[in-house]
Amino acid sequence: MGDTCIIIGASHAAAQLAPSLRQEGWTGPIVVIGDEPSLPYHRPPLSKAYLSGEKNAHDLLIRASDVYSRFGIEFRLGERVESINRSSKTVTLRSGEELAYGKLAICTGTRVRTVTLPGSTLAGIHYLRNIADIDRIKADVRVGGRAVIVGGGYIGLETAAVLNKLGMHVTVLEMAPRVLARVTASQVSEFFERVHGEEGVEIQTSIAVSGFEGDTRVERVVCANGTHLPVDMVIIGVGVTPNVELAAEADLATDNGVLVDACARTSDPDIVAVGDCTMHPSPFYGYIRLESVPNATEQAKSAAAALCGKEKPYAALPWFWSDQYDIKLQIAGLNQGYDEVVVRGERATGRSFSAFYLKSGKLVAADCVNRPQEFMVSKRLIAEGIEVTPGQLANEGIALKSLLEAVRDNSPT
Repeated sequence: MGDTCIIIGASHAAAQLAPSLRQEGWTGPIVVIGDEPSLPYHRPPLSKAYLSGEKNAHDLLIRASDVYSRFGIEFRLGERVESINRSSKTVTLRSGEELAYGKLAICTGTRVRTVTLPGSTLAGIHYLRNIADIDRIKADVRVGGRAVIVGGGYIGLETAAVLNKLGMHVTVLEMAPRVLARVTASQVSEFFERVHGEEGVEIQTSIAVSGFEGDTRVERVVCANGTHLPVDMVIIGVGVTPNVELAAEADLATDNGVLVDACARTSDPDIVAVGDCTMHPSPFYGYIRLESVPNATEQAKSAAAALCGKEKPYAALPWFWSDQYDIKLQIAGLNQGYDEVVVRGERATGRSFSAFYLKSGKLVAADCVNRPQEFMVSKRLIAEGIEVTPGQLANEGIALKSLLEAVRDNSPT
């Protein structure tokens, strides 16, 4: 293990993978190549604490530079890998420089989907993916200004909450009949639409954007129904695309992500892939691609072990979170294919409830709003396959924790 391990992408995955390699016994050089000028940083706070000014760029760093130095990890920042040559085991940088590797890790993450509508290149139209994006958005924030957010997903709603707090008049435009339609049940969508309305954010659903108008800077959003919305700033949040081009051009197997096994190995035994750019097997849901910090972190540990010749399969239950106003939404599992939703708590007027997703009577996911204990219990109920009934889930007189205790009490000693 004296060869060089090159990690492509200075991401969450890389920030975990590099130190984990040392912990697993890698003794050779470790080089992380990232196209941004910064060390790996936390991305979820970008649309929240960083946009609001509560945190600065240094606060976002996942690890300080001296931590990487202690592990003997070299960073090549502001550089981009243009190609991978598997036969010669080299990568070529944008500058033309070639670097040899013994093992390689692809941690390239995702990029935002862009639109090509009329006027979409006008100044004042933003996307949200990295620190530089947020810095440009912050420069356009004006108290009393008008912001339109195209896309009612988690990023769009989180950004709407912060811009509203900063004093802007915010309108969210969502093409689907409800916000969060791809990831939640209608009961959860209705809750967030109500909360944003109570906070002063206008949400318009079933509405498509057909273009943008202005001389050099965006002044109006043109909707497909003929309406025009005057704006000072637009943020487009219509999803992301996995960065698989390097892998695909190197003839690695891809399918909506770089295909890997439970130990993050690609179709090349000397190459792993980690994080948002991967399609990996889940013991709970089959092959999945996750846009998730916990996924990137845990998968990186398995990848580090694999690069060092060890078997530590990644089999964690997916989980996520979203912060909006005084609300912390914590999500356990994936609700794909659910056929029943059970609500626990008062969602119509309050700001605390849980929504449980069942498939053929089996609990597969939970959305917990300001209910951290129910989130933690839900993770165990799903991961351990514990049988629960809709009545037990809905009845607040039954503590969810007691369902775990009942299993423990009935287990053989």
